[in-house]
Amino acid sequence: MAELFTRPVYFLEVHLVFASAVWLAAWLLTSLRLGSATAKYWIWVATSLNFALPVGVVVDVLWGSHVWWARPLGMVGDLGVRITSNGAFAATLGAVWLLGAALVMARLVFRIRSEHLAAARNLAEPERSFLLRGIPVLVSSERGVPAVDGLWRPHISLPRGIDRLLTERELNAVLLHELTHAARRDNLIRLVQELALSILWFHPLVWITGARMALYRELSCDESVMRGASGTDLMSALAKLAGPEEGPLLQATASSFLGRRLDGLAAGPPEKAGGAASAVLAVIFAAILLAAMFETVAHTACCFVHVK
Repeated sequence: MAELFTRPVYFLEVHLVFASAVWLAAWLLTSLRLGSATAKYWIWVATSLNFALPVGVVVDVLWGSHVWWARPLGMVGDLGVRITSNGAFAATLGAVWLLGAALVMARLVFRIRSEHLAAARNLAEPERSFLLRGIPVLVSSERGVPAVDGLWRPHISLPRGIDRLLTERELNAVLLHELTHAARRDNLIRLVQELALSILWFHPLVWITGARMALYRELSCDESVMRGASGTDLMSALAKLAGPEEGPLLQATASSFLGRRLDGLAAGPPEKAGGAASAVLAVIFAAILLAAMFETVAHTACCFVHVK
């Protein structure tokens, strides 16, 4: 029986070893002051996908017989053997993992269902609606903050009264920020990350990946505002939305990471040299990612770990 579980555990161990190495590279590269927030956001998206996609398993199933140079990773393999050879311990670990995955998945399902119901009410009875670059914009009392709803057909939801709170320039800046979220399908990307988290809930780096993605998701949309409108307008809009005197319907839960966002907006648009720095970051990260994927395949494809 142990042989049935040794190989999957070994695959998981190798995958997480090199995915964690990619995470470390992402953390170091995105911690540099160089480069744009948009480039750093996509670095974290790629890091999340690397956790979610077991490349070694896919290669082993489809082309494993052709990867003749693959060799097992002895230390990791020995650990997997020790885990799976102890039936009671392996069963306990499996039960703990299943319970954690069920809880995280239940939380995700509850969030999606709540957002879906709110979006459905928005779509059913909007107070006002219009199109912005092909994306529907709905004004409704169901939303307390500007946000993007929907996975496959995203739309922007605005709270009732926002046009009285913000000036036209401030509202345009907010719309441009949300439009970037919608055009990029950020809700769908977030869902993929949360599905990976449901499976790998025990790995702290996967949780941190979600937090870093959330941060740079907002900062990168702010960059689009600075390129197409005015960062000052968005700063004043965020200050108004975050103001407690405006009442509960306009609390700025949408202005996540407010301090970091205001610092970035105050710094102004990215410098022209930032494009070159972003390209360098992307090339370095891509090289590390490909190397890690190669190493994952090199230690999993056709590598049979036998119980001693």
